[in-house]
Amino acid sequence: MGDSTRAAYDAVAYEYEKRLADELDGKPLDRGLLAAFVELAGDGVIADVGCGPGHVAGHLAGLGAQVVGVDLSPAMIEIAQRRHPAIAFHVGSMLALPAADSAWAGAVLLYSIIHLAPEQRARAYAELARVIRPGGPVLLAFHVTDAEHAAGDVNPVREFLGQPVELTHYYLAPDDVAAGLAAAGFLEVARLEREPNLGAVRAARTARPGASASTNVEYPSRRCYLIARRGGD
Repeated sequence: MGDSTRAAYDAVAYEYEKRLADELDGKPLDRGLLAAFVELAGDGVIADVGCGPGHVAGHLAGLGAQVVGVDLSPAMIEIAQRRHPAIAFHVGSMLALPAADSAWAGAVLLYSIIHLAPEQRARAYAELARVIRPGGPVLLAFHVTDAEHAAGDVNPVREFLGQPVELTHYYLAPDDVAAGLAAAGFLEVARLEREPNLGAVRAARTARPGASASTNVEYPSRRCYLIARRGGD
């Protein structure tokens, strides 16, 4: 994850915004998990890491949370700040998060780790353990399988929303993600796996994993939501 990932998301940022603007309207399960997460985190700052155009951060703020957003792509951050001017958004990498030790009450990473190689994921989990206060939760969502890929498969992506890109998409096994978080000092709280929303087959070939062309269309993958909390006093 680095320059090629940043360049890819800069190139598709405005089309990505169009596809995701109302995504959560058609995802009651996601909304329910986000509401539960705000309650689990309690008082303090919740970070949306890999925030993209800021729709999840905006939803969290609407639930009463104090929110910051972080994304590798300057174009995504520009869009997020325009859409949600009351939220602080920062260009930054999840491999070196722009926050002090124990600064955050919790962090949400929805499809943010899918481009990270195994060694990068370990580093990202360690960074989360550094910036989240003891007992604070994380919520990660990621793709497990689809019709052509099994957990553990690696898919090179060379076209994304009509733009040539250099991306690597990792399909992840929930046990592996849980083990990586545990190695960084997190304790698993809950996990949930689900199938794609109805209508997911439509526009599947043009949608990024995690992105929707409408509130009823999403990338047709089986996906996992995993909640863990940082250990410590």
